[in-house]
Amino acid sequence: MPSLDKVTSFGATGQGLVIYPAHAPGPFYSARAAAGMLLVVLYLALPWIPIGGAPAVFLNVAERRFHLFGLTFLTQDLWLGFFLVSGLGFGLFTLTAVLGRVWCGWACPLTVFLDVVRRVERWIEGDALTRKRLDGEPWTLWMGLRRAFKNGVVLLLATVVAHAFLAYFVSIPGLFQMMRTAPSEHLSAFLLVSGTTALLWFCFGWFREQFCIVLCPYGRLQSVLTDEHTLVIGYDATRGEPRGKVQVGAGAGDCVDCMRCVQVCPTGIDIRQGLQLECIGCAACVDACDTVMRKVHRPSGLIRYDSLAGLSGQKRKLWRPRLALYGGLMMAGLAAASVAVSTLRSAVVSLTRLPGAPYFVQGEVLRNQFLLRVLNKQPSATVFTLELEGKQAEGLALQGELHEQVEGWSEGQMTIVLTVPLKHWSEGGPLKLLVREAGGKVVASKTLCVMGPDFSAQTPRATAAVPVTGDNP
Repeated sequence: MPSLDKVTSFGATGQGLVIYPAHAPGPFYSARAAAGMLLVVLYLALPWIPIGGAPAVFLNVAERRFHLFGLTFLTQDLWLGFFLVSGLGFGLFTLTAVLGRVWCGWACPLTVFLDVVRRVERWIEGDALTRKRLDGEPWTLWMGLRRAFKNGVVLLLATVVAHAFLAYFVSIPGLFQMMRTAPSEHLSAFLLVSGTTALLWFCFGWFREQFCIVLCPYGRLQSVLTDEHTLVIGYDATRGEPRGKVQVGAGAGDCVDCMRCVQVCPTGIDIRQGLQLECIGCAACVDACDTVMRKVHRPSGLIRYDSLAGLSGQKRKLWRPRLALYGGLMMAGLAAASVAVSTLRSAVVSLTRLPGAPYFVQGEVLRNQFLLRVLNKQPSATVFTLELEGKQAEGLALQGELHEQVEGWSEGQMTIVLTVPLKHWSEGGPLKLLVREAGGKVVASKTLCVMGPDFSAQTPRATAAVPVTGDNP
């Protein structure tokens, strides 16, 4: 029997105990199954959906290029992830403060895939009582075949999930190419998939709810994120107590002590003992209790989604100080991420002075040499052109590779030379170099200075050291 003093899935000596949650059909189960199926399809489909010439989500670690729903991020753009992660993190805090552990019960990948595994078990081995009885019987050939078949299906599911996970990092074509070659040619990827498959198989087949209870920090974190007005699953003790059988007369509560809510709980708790760490908010007990209440002609909602305040007869408050704090931090993080993402350009440009002497004098002409690197963040080849802007010295000329076609998601280098007659070079101020892509749109601007000899000194020297500067959108 469940107890508040111990975890149901652990025995008296700490050994693991198997929980056999019964099937509880109902509106919440149907809604959760539909949401889970949508999430599974989305997880498997994202590497296949092309957006902007790349998969919808493609974390190309090998080339340090990350694609997220049409946006391309390079390693120097990863600072944007701080605002995105902080916004999403505080969004989860806000969601938890309002709806409790809705993530755990409805969207957590482990919960979603465990629902699929439990359907496989019911299909192959039968309902919960049948599976429990089989575990206590001596092994037979037929039992062994059924167990092998079940574990084979679960292993296949874990393998598919692991390969889909790898596709997020190598793309679908890259995944298929790896699958057609020997594992030794891509040993790290092979070990990653093998380890992930083994870990998932272990979680799906044995560890299960213990991950939520022992390892996952979110269950413990919710205790400081929720309050008495947070929506949780709870038991209406005022209405349900004292418990009694259906035929019990006046004075008995609506709870008939059928234990159905305990039998369907995937973590093995008794929700009638109050809100507990192990409750993941899956609403299986709600469907089970409502079904029993309908059968005994009593109102549903004895176990329901409500706040602790609502279950005790008080009015639930939606707007609270903690919700304002979490929501404000969420909006601040997402707003900062949106502003930062809006500054992204289709190319990353860097400008450096070539190694060696800072300038050269050939006769009456001063020459400065620079190396321009252009990283094209677009999927297609693009031609980039250069031009100068601002006050220019008389006779100043821009020479070199002023037009460069850079392949998609590749880097091109352009050597440029600034020449100016010696007698005019000091007349111009800092120059701005504009880099334009096809169509004339400016993707970057760089400020540079022409360096040359100082005729006021006895020995020619470089002017005050003004480095190549400029923003790097």
